[in-house]
Amino acid sequence: MLYRAQGKRHTVRVPHEDPKAAYEQLRAAHLDAVRASLEDHAARLDWPHQRIENYRTAKLRSLLGFARERSPFHAARMADIDPTTATVEDLARLPPMVKQEAQENWDAIITIPDVDRAGAERVLAQQRWFSYTPGELQVFSSGGSSGVRGVYVWDWEQFVTLACLAWRWQVRAERASGSGLRPTRLAVLEAGEPPHASTPLFDVASEPLMESIVIPAAAPFDQVVRAVADAQPTHLVGYASVIGRLARAAIAGEFDIRPVRVSTNSEPLSEEDREAIGTAWGAPIHNLWGSTEIGVQAVGCGQGDGLHICEDEVILERVDSAGRPVGPDEPAVRTLATGLAGRTFPFIRYDLGDEVTLLPGRCACGSSMQRVADIAGRRDDDFRYGEGTVPASAFRYVLGTDPLISEYQVHQTADGADVLVVGSPDISAVAAALVSSLRRFGLSNPDITVSVVMQIPRHAATGKLKRFIARTD
Repeated sequence: MLYRAQGKRHTVRVPHEDPKAAYEQLRAAHLDAVRASLEDHAARLDWPHQRIENYRTAKLRSLLGFARERSPFHAARMADIDPTTATVEDLARLPPMVKQEAQENWDAIITIPDVDRAGAERVLAQQRWFSYTPGELQVFSSGGSSGVRGVYVWDWEQFVTLACLAWRWQVRAERASGSGLRPTRLAVLEAGEPPHASTPLFDVASEPLMESIVIPAAAPFDQVVRAVADAQPTHLVGYASVIGRLARAAIAGEFDIRPVRVSTNSEPLSEEDREAIGTAWGAPIHNLWGSTEIGVQAVGCGQGDGLHICEDEVILERVDSAGRPVGPDEPAVRTLATGLAGRTFPFIRYDLGDEVTLLPGRCACGSSMQRVADIAGRRDDDFRYGEGTVPASAFRYVLGTDPLISEYQVHQTADGADVLVVGSPDISAVAAALVSSLRRFGLSNPDITVSVVMQIPRHAATGKLKRFIARTD
């Protein structure tokens, strides 16, 4: 059900026939590198804006130069750009990358000789646990929920950077409160096993006296509750929907824990889940917006609204339908991201599939890093009915605000939806409310069915809950 790890993990050598033990030996060194870098990354959160821009420009030029020399795919894209003088504004001269294109051109994008897609697939097929290649790469794959399965590689330094981006806001807050030197326990509610990257990235004991405990998010919920109750964590990190449901269970008196800090990731953090977490524990919430391609794009500081963009390591461009950048107050059709830490498999102007809104003004936390509003979800969560579109929010507004619904999933049908809910709601009232909500978006006679189930299956590989499933015919 779970496994435990200490901040300092290895003291003796173990036989390499045990894949978990072999992985943990090298990972222990990797986590030491993360902890050694965290202070530097946390300090960047207080850099003035000009210093961030200077640093980002230097990293961008390095990435573009490296990608042009080592990647035929990127060399063709950058024919008219001089990496030595390039600026963020010059990125607009490059065409966007999309997931299918990146996966179809895998071998032309990778920058390391003798590494190809077939070899990466062999690593995934043969590994019995998370692993490192002889070249210190980690290979992950996505579940393909967007319709395209992804295979990704992170190098040693890239993982160090991404882990620091994920955890530096929490470290900054712990330092400010003086609580970083006390023994702590982190419960990690992620995929729990290969091939998804969430467990390695978030199972990070950021303090020497921190113990981490991994609890697979896809396990039956009653088992998750028991494991969390037994662990009595001081810190929680995991999928937003899982922690939101745990918070509702805590409010209902099903178990008692006292976390002092909560971090959510991998799924949109809904307003109802945020409210439940606040009601249950009153702990600061660090919400994270990331992707396997880029790693970590933005993280909440736990004080002000929204998420701070990782501006030192990520460039975000809000663009129109033609891929042209739009102003901060203009509506954007999509968001393109460039990950400055990803040199092995560079993602440059990559279409994230998420819509973001910039927040004005400086955050109460004091950081000059720009903020975006909490990510409500991907464009592909919306359902199309003929020429019209019904946004996912039409369903969230009803299902996410019913206190008797702890979890839900919506399956689009030809003229409505089949809805699965966990809990004890009045299903007739829920169906009627959904009909009314969908009519406001032009669906004149929606056919809605609501069914109560004991559990909604999560993705077998990732443990994520896909709330909105569109028709494919």
